[in-house]
Amino acid sequence: MTSKKRVLLKVVLLGDSFVGKTSLMNQYAIKKFSNQYKATIGADFMTKEVMVGDQVVVLQIWDTAGQERYQSLNAAFYRGADCCVLVFDLTAQKTFKSLDNWKEEFLFQASPRNPENFPFVVLGNKIDLENREVTTKRAQAWCQSKNNIPYFETSAKDATNLEQAFQTIASNTLKQVSQGTDVELYYDFPEPIVFGENDESKSSAKRCSC
Repeated sequence: MTSKKRVLLKVVLLGDSFVGKTSLMNQYAIKKFSNQYKATIGADFMTKEVMVGDQVVVLQIWDTAGQERYQSLNAAFYRGADCCVLVFDLTAQKTFKSLDNWKEEFLFQASPRNPENFPFVVLGNKIDLENREVTTKRAQAWCQSKNNIPYFETSAKDATNLEQAFQTIASNTLKQVSQGTDVELYYDFPEPIVFGENDESKSSAKRCSC
């Protein structure tokens, strides 16, 4: 096995139910999309390697439950996060209005060392649908008011802007953690272990149903 120096970054996806967090993770990590909805219980995660300059970055992407009855389980998954991705549905205004609550909840539960400069990214999902209720201008204005959070309009169905969004997530997060917070550096980083003969992906994935 060749020796590689890789940085592991934990990225947490937050947002209301039905905004497409699981679909975004699956589309980006393993290029899969399904129209069938299945509520996340606790949290799932997948990993994907990206290059930031000459640095290999392993994004550990956590998909958390959006339903209120599961939110008490989420706190454990927030801790140790290096980046928080807030997701809303462009066709459901109420999911956009929830962003403040999700952001405040994350900062309270995760207690990052430098909350003012903690890296957030906002994704307005389902841009492929026509009946949008949240304008680009409104979403951008909210992000600008929150210390200029990067904003992308995405589609989990056709992967619109996903590569660009996660590249920004990786580069901004790497820059932030390199400025003083802890980041884990691995040498001889093992390849992901895939359990089961019928696994369709080389990406590591794990389900937690706490």
